[in-house]
Amino acid sequence: MSYTTLISAEHLLQNLTHPDWVLLDCRFSLADADAGARSYRKGHIPNARYAHLNKDLSSPVTGYTGRHPLPDFSLLTRKLGFWGVGNRSQLVVYDDAGGAFAGRLWWLLRCMGHENAAVLDGGFNHWQRLGHPLTTALPITKPVVFRMYLNEKNWLSAAQVRDQLAAKTIRLIDARTPERFRGEQEPIDPVAGHIPGALNRPYQSNLDSRGLFLPPEELRRQFKRILNNHPAENTVHMCGSGVTACHNLLAMERAGLSGSRLYAGSWSEWIRNKNRAVVIG
Repeated sequence: MSYTTLISAEHLLQNLTHPDWVLLDCRFSLADADAGARSYRKGHIPNARYAHLNKDLSSPVTGYTGRHPLPDFSLLTRKLGFWGVGNRSQLVVYDDAGGAFAGRLWWLLRCMGHENAAVLDGGFNHWQRLGHPLTTALPITKPVVFRMYLNEKNWLSAAQVRDQLAAKTIRLIDARTPERFRGEQEPIDPVAGHIPGALNRPYQSNLDSRGLFLPPEELRRQFKRILNNHPAENTVHMCGSGVTACHNLLAMERAGLSGSRLYAGSWSEWIRNKNRAVVIG
């Protein structure tokens, strides 16, 4: 059996020593870029490798990009092979933020043609609460060849978002908090507000009080309401930098609403060009 959206802690525990399974720890903090790596060294799920959001899952920032540009996919392909990820591997990715960062790697893998990847439901925190094993030992990896089948149609550029919003052919959903979306608070980016025509659905809405994803039928009900009869494949997700937006994309896939896409540059790229419209309120 393959897992393509979420996997429970119980199912991961049952397959923890499976030779074809690879775990990737994606813990990260926007306030401290090295916090995730430190946490990994203090304790992680056995056999997990560490994937750094800035160094492994993003390209360097330039004057025209957002805060987390898409990675060099050829370089990421080589890293995956070095970590022991083959095309038949079952990947499990996790973090300690409800999937906010692990969802980025899950989405990247799908773009690269690797469907057998799942986010650990509840992440590191839930795994730890259940008393499942942790280790400080680094995994012994055997490099393999990973072949990428990149699908660039999974994301949109700023120009595509602008044009398709004008043509009213997409539904743009912003995963940031309501305060940031309305422009009342902006702790990260230099400009507050949102893209005209965007709708707000914070990614935290996908989780229950324990940090677990809501049932698929509840996610489907909520997303159908915000889509308002727009097809899933005409839905585009965004956030501050194209990371937490993947959480909403994952939730839609979990709900059986497949085919939505990502505005990869998101808000932090949009505001690089002063000619692009911004809305407050």
